[in-house]
Amino acid sequence: MLQQTRVDTVRRSYERFLDRFPTVLSLAEARQDDVLALWSGLGYYRRARLLHEGARAVADLGGALPENRRALSSLPGIGPYTAGAIASIAFGEVVGLVDGNVARVLSRLFEIEEDMRTRGMRTASIIADRIVAARDPGAWNQALMELGSVVCTPQKPVCYKCPLANHCRAFGAARTGELPFLSTKKKPVTCRLVSIVMERDDGAILLVRRTEDRMFGGLWEPPSSDEAASAHERLASAFGVSRLKRVGAIEHVLSHRKLAVNVLYTQVSRGQRAPRRGVLPEGYDRARFVQPRDFGKLGVATFARKILACADVSVW
Repeated sequence: MLQQTRVDTVRRSYERFLDRFPTVLSLAEARQDDVLALWSGLGYYRRARLLHEGARAVADLGGALPENRRALSSLPGIGPYTAGAIASIAFGEVVGLVDGNVARVLSRLFEIEEDMRTRGMRTASIIADRIVAARDPGAWNQALMELGSVVCTPQKPVCYKCPLANHCRAFGAARTGELPFLSTKKKPVTCRLVSIVMERDDGAILLVRRTEDRMFGGLWEPPSSDEAASAHERLASAFGVSRLKRVGAIEHVLSHRKLAVNVLYTQVSRGQRAPRRGVLPEGYDRARFVQPRDFGKLGVATFARKILACADVSVW
Protein backbone atom coordinates (compact mmCIF):
# COMPACT_ATOMS: atom_id res chain seq x y z
CA MET A 1 0.00 0.00 0.00
CA LEU A 2 2.85 2.39 0.78
CA GLN A 3 4.34 2.09 -2.69
CA GLN A 4 3.34 5.30 -4.49
CA THR A 5 0.79 6.26 -1.80
CA ARG A 6 1.26 8.56 1.19
CA VAL A 7 1.30 7.22 4.75
CA ASP A 8 -1.68 9.37 5.79
CA THR A 9 -3.79 7.89 3.00
CA VAL A 10 -2.68 4.31 3.70
CA ARG A 11 -3.34 4.57 7.43
CA ARG A 12 -7.08 4.86 6.77
CA SER A 13 -7.15 1.65 4.72
CA TYR A 14 -4.53 -0.63 6.25
CA GLU A 15 -6.34 -1.88 9.36
CA ARG A 16 -9.65 -2.18 7.52
CA PHE A 17 -7.96 -4.32 4.87
CA LEU A 18 -6.31 -6.59 7.45
CA ASP A 19 -9.57 -6.93 9.41
CA ARG A 20 -11.24 -8.22 6.26
CA PHE A 21 -8.30 -10.34 5.06
CA PRO A 22 -6.29 -11.37 8.16
CA THR A 23 -4.40 -14.16 6.38
CA VAL A 24 -2.95 -14.85 2.97
CA LEU A 25 -5.50 -17.64 2.50
CA SER A 26 -8.46 -15.36 3.28
CA LEU A 27 -7.18 -12.94 0.65
CA ALA A 28 -6.62 -15.75 -1.85
CA GLU A 29 -10.22 -16.93 -1.44
CA ALA A 30 -11.75 -13.44 -1.82
CA ARG A 31 -13.57 -12.12 -4.86
CA GLN A 32 -11.63 -9.55 -6.82
CA ASP A 33 -14.49 -7.06 -6.41
CA ASP A 34 -14.13 -7.32 -2.63
CA VAL A 35 -10.38 -6.73 -2.81
CA LEU A 36 -10.73 -3.73 -5.11
CA ALA A 37 -13.54 -2.29 -2.99
CA LEU A 38 -11.27 -2.21 0.07
CA TRP A 39 -8.49 -0.71 -2.06
CA SER A 40 -10.71 2.19 -3.14
CA GLY A 41 -9.02 5.53 -2.61
CA LEU A 42 -5.45 4.18 -2.68
CA GLY A 43 -5.00 4.41 -6.45
CA TYR A 44 -2.67 2.35 -8.64
CA TYR A 45 -5.16 -0.52 -8.53
CA ARG A 46 -2.86 -2.85 -10.39
CA ARG A 47 -1.12 -3.32 -7.05
CA ALA A 48 -4.33 -4.71 -5.55
CA ARG A 49 -4.88 -7.11 -8.43
CA LEU A 50 -1.28 -8.36 -8.20
CA LEU A 51 -1.52 -8.66 -4.42
CA HIS A 52 -4.60 -10.83 -4.93
CA GLU A 53 -2.81 -12.95 -7.55
CA GLY A 54 0.21 -13.22 -5.26
CA ALA A 55 -1.97 -14.47 -2.39
CA ARG A 56 -3.39 -17.16 -4.65
CA ALA A 57 0.11 -18.19 -5.70
CA VAL A 58 1.15 -18.45 -2.04
CA ALA A 59 -1.98 -20.49 -1.29
CA ASP A 60 -0.91 -22.90 -4.04
CA LEU A 61 2.43 -23.23 -2.23
CA GLY A 62 0.65 -24.30 0.95
CA GLY A 63 0.06 -20.87 2.47
CA ALA A 64 3.62 -19.98 3.53
CA LEU A 65 5.72 -17.26 1.90
CA PRO A 66 9.05 -18.30 0.42
CA GLU A 67 11.92 -17.23 2.68
CA ASN A 68 14.49 -16.00 0.16
CA ARG A 69 14.64 -13.17 -2.35
CA ARG A 70 14.92 -15.34 -5.45
CA ALA A 71 11.77 -17.34 -4.67
CA LEU A 72 9.86 -14.28 -3.48
CA SER A 73 10.63 -12.53 -6.79
CA SER A 74 8.75 -15.25 -8.65
CA LEU A 75 5.43 -14.27 -7.03
CA PRO A 76 3.02 -11.88 -8.80
CA GLY A 77 3.34 -8.33 -7.53
CA ILE A 78 6.71 -8.75 -5.81
CA GLY A 79 9.51 -6.82 -7.47
CA PRO A 80 13.17 -6.44 -6.47
CA TYR A 81 12.60 -3.92 -3.67
CA THR A 82 9.70 -5.80 -2.04
CA ALA A 83 11.52 -9.12 -2.36
CA GLY A 84 14.60 -7.67 -0.67
CA ALA A 85 12.53 -6.08 2.07
CA ILE A 86 10.62 -9.27 2.93
CA ALA A 87 13.69 -11.50 2.68
CA SER A 88 15.88 -9.31 4.90
CA ILE A 89 13.36 -7.98 7.41
CA ALA A 90 11.11 -11.02 7.83
CA PHE A 91 13.61 -13.83 7.25
CA GLY A 92 17.03 -12.33 7.92
CA GLU A 93 18.49 -13.08 4.49
CA VAL A 94 21.65 -11.06 3.87
CA VAL A 95 20.43 -9.07 0.86
CA GLY A 96 20.07 -5.38 0.20
CA LEU A 97 17.15 -3.38 -1.11
CA VAL A 98 16.72 -0.12 -2.99
CA ASP A 99 13.67 2.09 -2.73
CA GLY A 100 13.63 5.79 -3.58
CA ASN A 101 15.13 6.79 -0.22
CA VAL A 102 17.94 4.23 -0.35
CA ALA A 103 18.69 5.14 -3.97
CA ARG A 104 19.16 8.77 -2.93
CA VAL A 105 21.47 7.85 -0.02
CA LEU A 106 23.64 5.57 -2.16
CA SER A 107 23.77 7.96 -5.11
CA ARG A 108 25.23 10.67 -2.85
CA LEU A 109 27.35 8.39 -0.69
CA PHE A 110 29.07 6.77 -3.69
CA GLU A 111 28.62 9.70 -6.12
CA ILE A 112 26.68 7.65 -8.67
CA GLU A 113 26.52 9.68 -11.90
CA GLU A 114 24.01 7.49 -13.72
CA ASP A 115 20.32 8.25 -14.20
CA MET A 116 18.47 6.93 -11.17
CA ARG A 117 15.39 6.27 -13.27
CA THR A 118 17.27 3.64 -15.28
CA ARG A 119 20.85 2.36 -15.06
CA GLY A 120 21.58 4.11 -11.77
CA MET A 121 19.05 1.95 -9.94
CA ARG A 122 20.86 -1.19 -11.13
CA THR A 123 24.17 0.20 -9.89
CA ALA A 124 22.60 1.12 -6.54
CA SER A 125 21.18 -2.41 -6.21
CA ILE A 126 24.64 -3.94 -6.72
CA ILE A 127 26.10 -1.62 -4.09
CA ALA A 128 23.26 -2.32 -1.65
CA ASP A 129 24.00 -6.05 -1.82
CA ARG A 130 27.72 -5.45 -1.28
CA ILE A 131 27.40 -3.25 1.81
CA VAL A 132 24.44 -4.88 3.61
CA ALA A 133 25.27 -5.89 7.18
CA ALA A 134 25.59 -9.63 7.74
CA ARG A 135 24.28 -9.16 11.26
CA ASP A 136 20.60 -8.12 11.24
CA PRO A 137 20.33 -7.11 7.56
CA GLY A 138 16.69 -6.14 8.09
CA ALA A 139 17.61 -3.46 10.62
CA TRP A 140 20.38 -2.25 8.32
CA ASN A 141 18.00 -1.87 5.38
CA GLN A 142 15.38 -0.12 7.48
CA ALA A 143 18.05 2.25 8.79
CA LEU A 144 19.06 3.19 5.24
CA MET A 145 15.43 3.83 4.30
CA GLU A 146 14.92 5.97 7.39
CA LEU A 147 18.15 7.88 6.75
CA GLY A 148 16.90 8.78 3.29
CA SER A 149 13.46 9.71 4.59
CA VAL A 150 14.54 11.91 7.50
CA VAL A 151 18.11 13.13 6.87
CA CYS A 152 19.20 12.58 3.26
CA THR A 153 16.09 14.27 1.88
CA PRO A 154 15.57 15.29 -1.77
CA GLN A 155 15.80 19.00 -1.00
CA LYS A 156 18.14 20.49 1.62
CA PRO A 157 19.52 17.28 3.18
CA VAL A 158 20.46 17.69 6.84
CA CYS A 159 24.08 16.66 6.32
CA TYR A 160 25.33 17.86 9.72
CA LYS A 161 23.10 15.21 11.33
CA CYS A 162 24.18 12.41 9.00
CA PRO A 163 26.32 9.64 10.52
CA LEU A 164 27.78 9.00 7.05
CA ALA A 165 28.75 12.58 6.27
CA ASN A 166 32.51 11.93 6.61
CA HIS A 167 32.24 9.10 4.07
CA CYS A 168 29.85 10.81 1.63
CA ARG A 169 31.49 11.68 -1.67
CA ALA A 170 28.75 14.07 -2.72
CA PHE A 171 28.98 15.95 0.59
CA GLY A 172 32.74 16.17 0.30
CA ALA A 173 32.45 17.55 -3.23
CA ALA A 174 29.53 19.89 -2.34
CA ARG A 175 27.31 18.02 -4.83
CA THR A 176 24.37 16.93 -2.67
CA GLY A 177 22.16 19.33 -4.63
CA GLU A 178 23.17 17.71 -7.93
CA LEU A 179 22.63 14.08 -6.96
CA PRO A 180 20.83 11.85 -7.51
CA PHE A 181 20.66 12.52 -11.22
CA LEU A 182 17.08 12.05 -12.44
CA SER A 183 16.10 12.45 -16.08
CA THR A 184 13.12 14.70 -16.70
CA LYS A 185 9.78 12.96 -16.48
CA LYS A 186 7.55 13.22 -19.51
CA LYS A 187 4.54 15.44 -19.01
CA PRO A 188 1.24 13.55 -18.73
CA VAL A 189 -0.56 13.18 -22.05
CA THR A 190 -4.04 14.70 -22.02
CA CYS A 191 -6.81 12.26 -22.95
CA ARG A 192 -10.22 13.79 -23.62
CA LEU A 193 -13.18 11.58 -22.72
CA VAL A 194 -16.93 11.63 -22.37
CA SER A 195 -18.69 9.79 -19.56
CA ILE A 196 -22.40 9.03 -19.27
CA VAL A 197 -24.05 8.92 -15.84
CA MET A 198 -27.28 6.97 -16.32
CA GLU A 199 -29.65 7.10 -13.35
CA ARG A 200 -32.85 5.09 -13.04
CA ASP A 201 -35.81 6.76 -11.37
CA ASP A 202 -35.29 4.47 -8.35
CA GLY A 203 -31.85 6.06 -7.82
CA ALA A 204 -29.73 3.17 -9.16
CA ILE A 205 -26.75 4.14 -11.33
CA LEU A 206 -25.45 2.17 -14.30
CA LEU A 207 -21.87 1.03 -13.69
CA VAL A 208 -19.70 -0.97 -16.05
CA ARG A 209 -16.55 -2.92 -15.25
CA ARG A 210 -13.29 -2.39 -17.13
CA THR A 211 -11.61 -5.43 -18.62
CA GLU A 212 -8.35 -6.49 -16.96
CA ASP A 213 -6.18 -5.28 -19.84
CA ARG A 214 -7.41 -1.68 -19.67
CA MET A 215 -6.62 1.31 -17.50
CA PHE A 216 -8.56 0.88 -14.23
CA GLY A 217 -8.88 -2.82 -15.10
CA GLY A 218 -11.39 -4.67 -12.92
CA LEU A 219 -12.92 -1.44 -11.57
CA TRP A 220 -16.47 -0.14 -11.96
CA GLU A 221 -17.39 3.25 -13.42
CA PRO A 222 -19.99 5.07 -15.49
CA PRO A 223 -19.41 4.14 -19.16
CA SER A 224 -16.85 6.35 -20.88
CA SER A 225 -15.46 6.79 -24.36
CA ASP A 226 -13.23 9.01 -26.44
CA GLU A 227 -14.59 12.55 -26.73
CA ALA A 228 -14.98 12.30 -30.50
CA ALA A 229 -18.65 12.72 -31.38
CA SER A 230 -18.85 9.43 -33.25
CA ALA A 231 -17.36 7.56 -30.27
CA HIS A 232 -19.69 8.87 -27.61
CA GLU A 233 -22.69 8.61 -29.90
CA ARG A 234 -21.87 4.90 -30.29
CA LEU A 235 -21.54 4.69 -26.53
CA ALA A 236 -24.96 6.25 -25.97
CA SER A 237 -26.46 3.98 -28.61
CA ALA A 238 -24.98 0.89 -26.95
CA PHE A 239 -26.82 1.75 -23.76
CA GLY A 240 -30.05 2.75 -25.46
CA VAL A 241 -30.12 6.44 -24.53
CA SER A 242 -30.43 9.52 -26.69
CA ARG A 243 -31.22 12.55 -24.52
CA LEU A 244 -28.03 13.53 -22.76
CA LYS A 245 -27.42 16.64 -20.69
CA ARG A 246 -23.93 17.98 -20.03
CA VAL A 247 -23.57 18.55 -16.28
CA GLY A 248 -19.92 19.49 -16.00
CA ALA A 249 -16.35 18.32 -16.43
CA ILE A 250 -13.62 16.80 -14.27
CA GLU A 251 -9.87 16.31 -14.51
CA HIS A 252 -7.96 13.37 -13.10
CA VAL A 253 -4.16 13.23 -13.25
CA LEU A 254 -2.33 9.90 -13.38
CA SER A 255 1.41 9.32 -13.61
CA HIS A 256 1.47 9.41 -17.43
CA ARG A 257 -1.98 10.69 -18.37
CA LYS A 258 -4.28 13.57 -17.58
CA LEU A 259 -7.91 12.61 -18.10
CA ALA A 260 -10.18 15.50 -19.08
CA VAL A 261 -13.76 14.26 -18.95
CA ASN A 262 -17.01 15.87 -20.06
CA VAL A 263 -19.77 14.41 -17.90
CA LEU A 264 -23.19 13.76 -19.47
CA TYR A 265 -26.32 12.76 -17.56
CA THR A 266 -29.52 10.99 -18.44
CA GLN A 267 -32.41 9.50 -16.48
CA VAL A 268 -34.17 6.29 -17.45
CA SER A 269 -37.18 4.38 -16.17
CA ARG A 270 -37.10 1.87 -13.34
CA GLY A 271 -37.64 -0.95 -15.79
CA GLN A 272 -34.38 -0.23 -17.63
CA ARG A 273 -32.03 -3.20 -17.51
CA ALA A 274 -28.27 -3.23 -17.79
CA PRO A 275 -27.04 -4.42 -21.19
CA ARG A 276 -25.72 -7.95 -21.54
CA ARG A 277 -22.03 -8.68 -21.97
CA GLY A 278 -22.32 -9.35 -25.68
CA VAL A 279 -23.50 -5.81 -26.48
CA LEU A 280 -21.15 -3.88 -24.21
CA PRO A 281 -18.66 -1.51 -25.85
CA GLU A 282 -15.08 -2.70 -26.17
CA GLY A 283 -13.17 -2.45 -22.92
CA TYR A 284 -16.01 -3.46 -20.60
CA ASP A 285 -17.03 -6.96 -19.52
CA ARG A 286 -19.96 -6.44 -17.13
CA ALA A 287 -22.72 -3.91 -16.45
CA ARG A 288 -25.21 -3.49 -13.64
CA PHE A 289 -27.43 -0.89 -12.00
CA VAL A 290 -26.18 -0.19 -8.47
CA GLN A 291 -27.67 1.83 -5.65
CA PRO A 292 -25.17 4.44 -4.38
CA ARG A 293 -25.31 2.90 -0.88
CA ASP A 294 -23.85 -0.28 -2.40
CA PHE A 295 -20.90 1.33 -4.20
CA GLY A 296 -18.68 0.41 -1.26
CA LYS A 297 -19.12 -3.27 -2.15
CA LEU A 298 -17.42 -2.71 -5.51
CA GLY A 299 -14.06 -1.39 -6.62
CA VAL A 300 -14.86 2.20 -7.59
CA ALA A 301 -11.82 4.36 -8.29
CA THR A 302 -11.50 8.00 -7.27
CA PHE A 303 -11.70 8.81 -11.00
CA ALA A 304 -15.21 7.30 -11.20
CA ARG A 305 -16.25 8.93 -7.94
CA LYS A 306 -15.31 12.34 -9.37
CA ILE A 307 -17.52 11.68 -12.39
CA LEU A 308 -20.45 10.62 -10.22
CA ALA A 309 -20.02 13.60 -7.89
CA CYS A 310 -20.02 15.89 -10.91
CA ALA A 311 -23.48 14.51 -11.74
CA ASP A 312 -24.54 15.13 -8.12
CA VAL A 313 -24.52 11.45 -7.18
CA SER A 314 -23.37 10.99 -3.58
CA VAL A 315 -20.74 8.24 -3.42
CA TRP A 316 -18.70 8.91 -0.28
